[in-house]
Amino acid sequence: MRLTQLLERLEYKVLQGSDGIEVTELINDSRKAAAGSVFVCISGAVSDGHKFAGEVAEKGTAALIVEREVDVPEDITVICVEDTRYALALMSAAYFGYPAEKLKVIGITGTKGKTTTTYMVKSILEGVGHKVGLIGTIEAVIGEKSIPANNTTPESYTIHQYFAEMVEAGCDSVVMEVSSQGLMLHRTAGIPFEIGIFTNLGEDHIGPNEHKDFEDYKRCKGILFTQCKLGIANVDDQWYEDVFRNATCKVETFGFSKKADIRAAEIEHITRPGYLGVRYHVNGLMDFDVEIDIPGDFSVYNSLTAIAVCRHFDVPVENIKKALKVAKVKGRIEMVKVSEDFTMMIDYAHNAMSLESLLHTLRDYHPERIVTIFGCGGNRSKTRRYEMGEVSGKMSDFTIITSDNPRFEEPQDIIEDIIAGMKKTDGEYIAVCDRKEAIRYAIEHGRPGDVIILAGKGHETYQEIKGVKYDMDDRILIKEVLEEMHVR
Repeated sequence: MRLTQLLERLEYKVLQGSDGIEVTELINDSRKAAAGSVFVCISGAVSDGHKFAGEVAEKGTAALIVEREVDVPEDITVICVEDTRYALALMSAAYFGYPAEKLKVIGITGTKGKTTTTYMVKSILEGVGHKVGLIGTIEAVIGEKSIPANNTTPESYTIHQYFAEMVEAGCDSVVMEVSSQGLMLHRTAGIPFEIGIFTNLGEDHIGPNEHKDFEDYKRCKGILFTQCKLGIANVDDQWYEDVFRNATCKVETFGFSKKADIRAAEIEHITRPGYLGVRYHVNGLMDFDVEIDIPGDFSVYNSLTAIAVCRHFDVPVENIKKALKVAKVKGRIEMVKVSEDFTMMIDYAHNAMSLESLLHTLRDYHPERIVTIFGCGGNRSKTRRYEMGEVSGKMSDFTIITSDNPRFEEPQDIIEDIIAGMKKTDGEYIAVCDRKEAIRYAIEHGRPGDVIILAGKGHETYQEIKGVKYDMDDRILIKEVLEEMHVR
């Protein structure tokens, strides 16, 4: 294809060569450079693609997309743009033939609730015959194929590659998680979202490798609502108006508030042996009863979001009710059978906001004790550790502090930071650095009526230590502990 085809939706300047040349493929990884390719020089947090200009030129790259001048032979075309990340997004769309325009794209942003809601929406729409792709924290789903995720929102090239494969697989729509990082880094730039959804906002993802401050976090979330036709928002969230300040879309709301367009009323918590759920009545633009096999008010919010979306796909009420009843997500309040006496669950809660929400929810079910097992990831904001320690200390009856993904930090140093937060409370705790041994301790000391939460990793199947990901799945650790206890 001609380079001009890839650049057709961009403003640019030709620094040398010609924009009319033929190119073979679009790349942003210097290791993939080959004869005839066009290389986009991305200025990343770890490395700067401009530094590899000479290297890719030697491999026969035909053109470079840059933000500043580079020193390469005169026979190589150099195109200058204001932002190469933005350019990569629009060029990727063109490269794959604008597949997003052949799909109804539903984007979900918010601090928590994104993953569960994407699966709920997918389940409901597929129940009435739609073929739905999914891109999210756990995986990308294309037809029968599942691709494990590295980022909540992949790089723009990968997104459009997935979209193209979805179109090829016969999908008519896609539901995707849209992270604030993805919006900030232009990974979703140029995507014509049919519907954009705002779940909620908490003070998370603030740090040197994420957002500089909370204002930037809010601003980035709001970008989605300048790219979609319809915005569906949680009107109960205190930051709703800030996030939608610059919105250009039509807006509908959901929530518990009477001002919500779709609202939940008559909420009832359901407890049966081995079962925690919630039942409520939908009011406003729709009118029916619904029951969900996932406990808590946040499950009500997640399901209201899915209901609000599916209303625009004309899904019959009975189909919505059936799909919500069976919707499950790996690592999101995932019950694991360990005893007749107490309940154990795995959840992805990995920040203070999500942990507090989960613990508050479980209190509504009146357990004898809440026992929380968790750690915090290394090379992330230390504030998260103090806050999670304090939340668990206040809201759990007992806390077992353990290791999560230490990355390049020492696990014990992270644990000490969590303890610093814990000591602001009167909460009882123990530190057991080895995660499997922490699980063993919890099971061996479980009491009748306890609810034990294994938090932080959820769906993850690895532990990252010193740059290496080792196999580790909380489900397998629980299974091994139970087998070893039985052998004894």
